[in-house]
Amino acid sequence: MACEKSELIEKLFQIKAIKFGDFTLKSGLQSPVYVDLRVIVSYPEIMRQISAMLWKTATDSKAEFSVICGVPYTALPIASCISVTEQIPMVMRRKEAKAYGTKRLIEGVFEAGSKCLVIEDVVTSGSSVMETVEALSSVDLHVTDAVVLLDRFQGGKEMLKSQGVNLHSLLTLTEVIEVLCGKGKVDSGMAEKVCKFLNENKFQPSCARPEELKKPGCKLGFEERSKVASHPLTKRLFQIISEKKSNLAVSVDFTTSREVLSLVEIVGPHVCIVKTHVDILVDFTPEFNQSLQNLAEKYNFIVFEDRKFADIGNTVKKQYSKGLYHIANWADIVNAHAVPGDGVVKGLKEIGAPLGRACLLIAEMSSAGNLASGEYTAQVVEMAKKHNDFVIGFISQSSLLDDPGFVHLTPGVQLSTGADALGQQYLTPADVIVNKGSDIIIVGRGIYQAEDPRKAAIEFKQAAYNAYIQRTEN
Repeated sequence: MACEKSELIEKLFQIKAIKFGDFTLKSGLQSPVYVDLRVIVSYPEIMRQISAMLWKTATDSKAEFSVICGVPYTALPIASCISVTEQIPMVMRRKEAKAYGTKRLIEGVFEAGSKCLVIEDVVTSGSSVMETVEALSSVDLHVTDAVVLLDRFQGGKEMLKSQGVNLHSLLTLTEVIEVLCGKGKVDSGMAEKVCKFLNENKFQPSCARPEELKKPGCKLGFEERSKVASHPLTKRLFQIISEKKSNLAVSVDFTTSREVLSLVEIVGPHVCIVKTHVDILVDFTPEFNQSLQNLAEKYNFIVFEDRKFADIGNTVKKQYSKGLYHIANWADIVNAHAVPGDGVVKGLKEIGAPLGRACLLIAEMSSAGNLASGEYTAQVVEMAKKHNDFVIGFISQSSLLDDPGFVHLTPGVQLSTGADALGQQYLTPADVIVNKGSDIIIVGRGIYQAEDPRKAAIEFKQAAYNAYIQRTEN
C-alpha cells in the first residue's frame, strides 16, 4: 500500500490540500504547514481513492462495527462514499439538534447498542472525534475505533486512546513530509521546520482541551465533597448521599396530595431528594407541606420544588414567599431560568438566603430542540459562580464545573435510552454519571409509573451510585 500512499500524498499536495508556508491555526499557533482537505470534494477520483484506502484501513484494523459516522463536515462526503461503495449503513451527526422535524442530533436508522466507526479527515488533538463520540453515545451507539485520513501526529491518537477510542490513520504528517521531501516537493529546511513545530506542539492527555477530552465530573466521593462545600445545604445534601448511598432524586408528578405522599412514603428511604411540582396539585393545602416536611425528616431527604422561576427579581420574590404556596417556607431548594438576568437570583436570594435555602440554575435541558446550550449555558455558569452563596449547582445534562462544591442534577433518566412523544430524551444512569459527569439523576415516570415503585427506586439508586463510584475510581 506504500506506493498508493505515496501517490495519494503527491495528489493532495498538487490540489493544495496540504500547503507549506506561514499559517495561523484556529488555536492561534503559527504553523509552517496547513491541511485543508475540504478541496477534495471537487476531485471525485481522489475522493474515491481516499474512501477505498480508508475502508481498507478500517478493515485491516479488525475494528468491530455495524454502522459508520463521518465527523462534520469534511469527513461526511468521505463517509458517504464508503457507505455507498461498501454497502455499510451510515448515520449522520448534526452540529446541533434542530427545533423542528425529527429534532434529532443523530440522523439515520440504527439499532441501540450497536458499534459505530467514526470517520475523520484530520486529527490534531482528537477533540472533534470525541464530540462525535459523545453525540453517538447519547443515543446508545458505542465507539471503540475511528479512522482518519491524516493524523497530524500531535498527540491526538494518545488523547483518544485515553478515552477508550483506538485511532487508525491512513497517513501521518511525518509520512507526508518524508514523501514530499523525497520527491523534491519540499526542501529540507521546510521539512525540519515542520518536524520542529510538531515536536514542540504536542497535546497531552492531561492538558489538551480537558473540557472536551477528559472524563468529566468531580472525582471526589460525596463524603469528601461535603467537607469542601461552602453552602450548608450542599454539605447536608452530600452527607445524605454518602449515608444513604443514594444520588437519586425522585420527581413526584402526581396531581393529588394523597398520591404524592403515598409515593414518598414508599421511596423516601431510597432517595436523597424529592422533587415536587406543587402547582399541579388539585387539592393543595398547607397541611400537605407539613406532611411532606415530616416525611423529609423521617427519611432524611431534601425537598426540591421544581418551580422554574423566570421573571424579574421583584416578581419572583413574591412568587417565592407569598401567594397560595409560600414555597420559601418549606422547599429546601428551588430552581430558576437565567433568562431574566441575575435579578432573578438576587430576588430569590433576598427571601431564601436568610432561611438557609438554595437555588439551582437551569443550564441545560433534556428535551429535544431546547435552546439552553452554547453561550447561554456558559453565561449561566458565570452567574452561578457570581452568586455561589445561594446558587449551589445546576440542572444540566453534563458537568459544567469541576468545583466539588457545585452539584449537577440531570433529568430525563431511564434504565435504557429512548424518548417520549413530547420530545423528552432519556439517558441511562451510566451515561449521565460516568460519561457526562453529572452527580444526581432525576427520575419521574420510571419510578412512579412502575408496577413496583419501591423496587424501581432501588434499581435506579443502585445504578446511579455504582456509576458514581465507577467515576471516582477511574
